[in-house]
Amino acid sequence: MSSKMPIKLTVNGRAIEALAEPRMLLIHFLREELRLTGPHIGCETSHCGACTVDFNGKSVKSCTVFVAQANGGTLRTIEGMAAADGTLHPLQEAFREHHGLQCGFCTPGMITRAFRLLQENPSPTDTEIRAGIAGNLCRCTGYQNIVNAIRAAAERLSAAKEAAE
Repeated sequence: MSSKMPIKLTVNGRAIEALAEPRMLLIHFLREELRLTGPHIGCETSHCGACTVDFNGKSVKSCTVFVAQANGGTLRTIEGMAAADGTLHPLQEAFREHHGLQCGFCTPGMITRAFRLLQENPSPTDTEIRAGIAGNLCRCTGYQNIVNAIRAAAERLSAAKEAAE
């Protein structure tokens, strides 16, 4: 029987301290211990991307990371995308406006992956968007509306950055 270890994380800007089994998967820690149910459990084999979160500046599939490996790190889930006042992130708004979701199961992972993609490449082509989200599967939309939404968010973020300069 393994014993619990102290876990310290920053999740969506909030410091978290908890006890957890070291071999507990990060997705289970997020959903069961922190009650952050945005990241979904899809395939549990890292193929679908429904569990994607932003961890220490990288997209990771939280079904492949032990909570012990995440200890000391910084995570952002879909719950941390909107502003504190509830204003949607431009990606969330673009997914809504461009019908980038249908059933919504893949959407949290898709948006958090798109967030990191736009951090890495603020002005991606459609081909680069498709390559950037290749690890996140959607069974409903056919991807074109997702690509349109990410492109629109990139344009909106770029315009906001230019306006701020």
